[in-house]
Amino acid sequence: MKQLGEILLTEGLVTEAQLLAAIDEQTVMGTSLGRTLVELGMLTEAQLVRALSAQVGMEFVDLDDYPVDRNAVALVSESVCRRHAVLPVALRDGAIVLATADPGNVVAVDDVRTLSGMRVIPVVATYDNVLRAIDRFCRADGEMENLSSAFVEETPEPEADLNRIGDVVDDDAPIVRFVNLLVTQAITDRASDIHIEPTEHDLRVRYRIDGVLHETQRAPKNITGGVVSRVKIMSDIDIAEKRKPQDGRMSVTHNGRKIDLRVATLPTVWGEKIVMRILDNSTASLDLRDLSFLEHNYQTYRESYTKPYGMILVTGPTGSGKSTTLYATLNAVSKPDINVITVEDPVEYRLPGINQVQVNPKAGLTFAAALRSILRSDPDVVLLGEIRDHETAQIAIEASLTGHLVLSTLHTNDAPSAVTRLTEMGIEPFLVGSALDCVVAQRLARRLCAKCKEPYRPTPTELEAARFPWVAGEPLPELYRPTGCVACSRTGYKGRLALHEVMQVTEDIERHAVAHSSSADIGATAVKQGMRRLREDGWYKVAAGDTSIEEILRVVA
Repeated sequence: MKQLGEILLTEGLVTEAQLLAAIDEQTVMGTSLGRTLVELGMLTEAQLVRALSAQVGMEFVDLDDYPVDRNAVALVSESVCRRHAVLPVALRDGAIVLATADPGNVVAVDDVRTLSGMRVIPVVATYDNVLRAIDRFCRADGEMENLSSAFVEETPEPEADLNRIGDVVDDDAPIVRFVNLLVTQAITDRASDIHIEPTEHDLRVRYRIDGVLHETQRAPKNITGGVVSRVKIMSDIDIAEKRKPQDGRMSVTHNGRKIDLRVATLPTVWGEKIVMRILDNSTASLDLRDLSFLEHNYQTYRESYTKPYGMILVTGPTGSGKSTTLYATLNAVSKPDINVITVEDPVEYRLPGINQVQVNPKAGLTFAAALRSILRSDPDVVLLGEIRDHETAQIAIEASLTGHLVLSTLHTNDAPSAVTRLTEMGIEPFLVGSALDCVVAQRLARRLCAKCKEPYRPTPTELEAARFPWVAGEPLPELYRPTGCVACSRTGYKGRLALHEVMQVTEDIERHAVAHSSSADIGATAVKQGMRRLREDGWYKVAAGDTSIEEILRVVA
């Protein structure tokens, strides 16, 4: 059998110098040679597994591209696949081909042989690759379809009886399993929202993935009441009240992680619609460097949030990532020696070491009342969920002028409009100019799938139509476009990135505020002073191969 080092050199994966350095480091790290090379960044996990499979004479597969046979997957239960980190991927000459991250695991091979009644041919894949494939192919869709069929076969019951189904405690009850599957599959599919929508003839379920809604399920109309009641009970919402919108919150455990969901109900002509926002707490611990800021924008923003006082506003439509940016900013400024207090409606992410207040209008705890109270609690940094009215804006402005760093959001289309929006809310223009230090406008665009994005050279006509910054006569740029593969569910996109417009409030912009200038004039001055517009920021990310021209045109006017 060839040695691992010999295989790596033959394949050109490492140089002789790198191999010798890794062997020297191996004794210090106390790990195997392969693991040492990965830890030192000389090899990727996939390259190591490929080399190890060659060493033992086994086939290596990349499950993101491998044509997995669903008939083979159906032969072994999901619980066995997850327990052993294996996945049947094909049927070959009367044998079952089994992808595994640990080819030496004879127990897994024996279990699969016993369950399938077939000979097993092990092939090697990376551990992460196997887990992703299990999530993708051992889906709950089949069980959901079986449940839907069972619902159809059942005799429709009166609405009053269906509502009581939601209160059952038996985890095997069809309605309970149906709701659990909806939530579990949404989390697995990286959805940000679950829409449960009653229609005239059935119950429609849609997931918002990477900012776009995808229909995933249609269930019989007669289960609508039961599903709505079940979700309400899980969210501690009044199941008897159907005439007005309500809000609630629930927590679920998925693959060992606790995930919160914010639930909102809305009465419609066909019944109550439910939207569940999935709040992944890992988002709240992000670093600002993870939010795809260009270096120029990051440095401008950093100058503002490292100041001890002033107001920073993040603007954009609903779902543009404003809260994520503010939480990442809090992570950057939060230290044991400063007092950070937030006022939110509702509190989306629970942050350690930070005092979070949830508004309660019924009890008289509005944004303005809470802000007045917390200013007496000796804060250094205040995060205000949203500036909605004159009173809140006035107190926030005064707080930023009296030695506090105030972070908040505002609904405007771009950064310059924030200045005029505050004056329209009745704030004195000279106060706006003095208090406001920085405004960040942002949008979220889908990120091209790294597995299948395709390079191409656009035509001059395409560039001119998109107003891409290209000068006629220069070589055409190499850009990327989506194609679609198994890894991205054939969409061509996987994940999202933010586009930013960072405007620092300079003396010139202060003068514009006092003079009641239009947002267009303020924007023109900001651009002269180095601000990059949202679309310009998008073009930089298109040129870097992160997203496509079509995606920028979709999210930026």
